[in-house]
Amino acid sequence: MRLTDLQTFIVGNPWKNWVFLKLHTDAGICGVGEATLHRKARTMEAALAETRRYFLGLDPFAVERLIDEMLKVGRGPVHLTALSGVEIACYDIAGKALGTPVYNLLGGPYRRRIRAYANGWYTGPQTPDGFAQKAQEVAARGYTALKFDPFGSAHRTMSRLALRKAIDVVAAVREAVGEEVDLLIEGHGRFEPGFAAKVARLLEPFDPAWFEEPVPSDDVEGTAEVAGKTTIPIAGGERLTSRQAFADLIDRGRIGVVQPDLLHAGGLLETKKIAARAEVKGVAVAPHNAQGPVSTAVCAHFAACTPGVTIQEVFDDFGVDWARRIVDHYPEVREGHLEVPDRPGLGIDLNEAEMAKHPYDESHFLDLFGEGWEQRERAKPIKG
Repeated sequence: MRLTDLQTFIVGNPWKNWVFLKLHTDAGICGVGEATLHRKARTMEAALAETRRYFLGLDPFAVERLIDEMLKVGRGPVHLTALSGVEIACYDIAGKALGTPVYNLLGGPYRRRIRAYANGWYTGPQTPDGFAQKAQEVAARGYTALKFDPFGSAHRTMSRLALRKAIDVVAAVREAVGEEVDLLIEGHGRFEPGFAAKVARLLEPFDPAWFEEPVPSDDVEGTAEVAGKTTIPIAGGERLTSRQAFADLIDRGRIGVVQPDLLHAGGLLETKKIAARAEVKGVAVAPHNAQGPVSTAVCAHFAACTPGVTIQEVFDDFGVDWARRIVDHYPEVREGHLEVPDRPGLGIDLNEAEMAKHPYDESHFLDLFGEGWEQRERAKPIKG
């Protein structure tokens, strides 16, 4: 069996354009993948088209060869995201050809579901009461862990008043959901190490399960500095795109939780290698997942066959309603756990007619350093 053709689809999700793909084979089996990279939908469409020469004609079962061929060209975020999408689609093809779920090709089922944490739920006002009310609603749906960024549009540091407001938000959420729900505090790489350490000390009374990206993940020394000054586990890694970068973060960054994004780290097999490195070092794995429904299905399979995964990020319950119609089997969270599909391949296929109803829009991106970003409003169109 050989790969013969590639199709790409851009779907205009309001705060991030999603990029999906289909790989075709001479056996008539088609695999789906996702190659979403924030603010780079058109870039990814072009990257996939321009790297076809490296994978068309290959056997979809020859994943290690695919990775080797693609890594000859580069290791940057665009290229690794293209590799991830293609690799994922190859595993989907292999699973369909063998009539078995993808997780059976990567070690078999360690679990049938994985604890999920909610993200993307904080679309209300940037106030303690607003966050508290929303948090209660999410906890009532069965989620036992919530992630949120209370820091507004902060960059490097914050004023004393703004920082106090952020801490008040965390306090309100803790009071609203009680001690049984884990709070995961998102930093989005906003701060300088010294200021991040100050923030962490102020967060400690509320016992967060982790403080995520207090500084950018590629600042390994800064990450280690913050980790050494707080009792809160530090999480990070979503921006990294090679196993070498992850090895450095895991070995020297003193993190407690590593967060590879399967769409950016090279796909399922590369991320398994990262998880193995983390296991040796006693670091938990919690894959980043702020993309589309195919990505969530991929994460479910990864969690199913990777013991080191402790929890999985899920946005899918808090997005646009029509997202459920662009795939045939939408990822499901029940009783706070993401269910693992048991259908062949990834267990999810794309609906081209429904995707076509939601075209690319340049205003579909999220400016994490813009005022009011948490409301998920569209960016202003570019003039000129």
